[in-house]
Amino acid sequence: MMEHKKNKILVTGAAGFIGYHLVKRLIPDGHQIVGLDIIDHYYDPKYKIARLEDLGITQDQIYQGELLQSTRHDHFRFVQMDLQDQAAMEQLFADEQFDVVINLAAQAGVRHSLSHPHDYINSNITGFLNVLEGCRHNAVKHLLYASSSSVYGLNETMPLSTADNVDHPISLYAASKKANELMAHSYSHLYQMPTTGLRFFTVYGPWGRPDMALFIFTKNILEGVPIEVFNNGKMIRDFTYVADIVEGIARLISVVPVGNANWSGFNPDPASSPAPWCVHNIGNNAEVPLMDFVREIEAVLGKQAEIIYRPMQPGDVPKTKADVSALQQAIDYSPDTQVSEGIRNFVEWYKAFHESV
Repeated sequence: MMEHKKNKILVTGAAGFIGYHLVKRLIPDGHQIVGLDIIDHYYDPKYKIARLEDLGITQDQIYQGELLQSTRHDHFRFVQMDLQDQAAMEQLFADEQFDVVINLAAQAGVRHSLSHPHDYINSNITGFLNVLEGCRHNAVKHLLYASSSSVYGLNETMPLSTADNVDHPISLYAASKKANELMAHSYSHLYQMPTTGLRFFTVYGPWGRPDMALFIFTKNILEGVPIEVFNNGKMIRDFTYVADIVEGIARLISVVPVGNANWSGFNPDPASSPAPWCVHNIGNNAEVPLMDFVREIEAVLGKQAEIIYRPMQPGDVPKTKADVSALQQAIDYSPDTQVSEGIRNFVEWYKAFHESV
């Protein structure tokens, strides 16, 4: 059996929901991993601190701004750092000479972007520029970065395909993710720097963020508090389990874009380029009505939700479903965890975590 090359990998957003799971997925492969996270107060930092402690980084070390060695994993180190700190980022890249960078750090959340727009420019644009510059000046072999299904905006043809035009975002969050794809393309074109964009579809699972629907619904139902369901419950989502997401990322590390020799500027393909650049959907390729999702949570909890129906929120879309055919072709893989299993795993984690703190 062929052994995969061991890389030195930077994972930004390593204390976040997806970043934490990715680090846990990559550690057994023997890569040298450096995790980076700002640990801000967008949501209660206790969740990020607990994730880091599970990875062997103790709370009393975190805010020292130094590169910390995990007490549990020889191949994992962590540094608390802000992507916007240009000097610190330049020093980290120069010192560590990463082979691969996986940028998952970002200001997340569609609704937060309505009230705090500057957070998205600072983190998702300025911060991402510092990542691109670090990769450019230190010969990083492959940059993978989080985009989002939100870039599809007003598109209504299902399933949503990377071959679709994505010029009509409906939130600043979505626009910032589209901007990341464009910024990455310019660097791929100018400097022949391989970049892969990852359009995630409604990620859920254990250790999820407290601002996400599954977390809010579970918490409220257990506490007897009503849940708010938008668009009067007529929402459909391509819910994708976090373990499936990180498996896709892990497999794409070694699939380095080389450019599409058949690409034509007369009939441009939005999913590829003559530059070493590409984007992939990582989704379940399944339509799950939001009310079915709620009923599944109720079934696992053994408790009925009190529901308040609300109209559609600004910046939201009624339906998503991912076309993952390109992902299947690239890595012979597509996410397939059933929603019932994923919700059960989340609820087990939620109860255990909140009983222990």
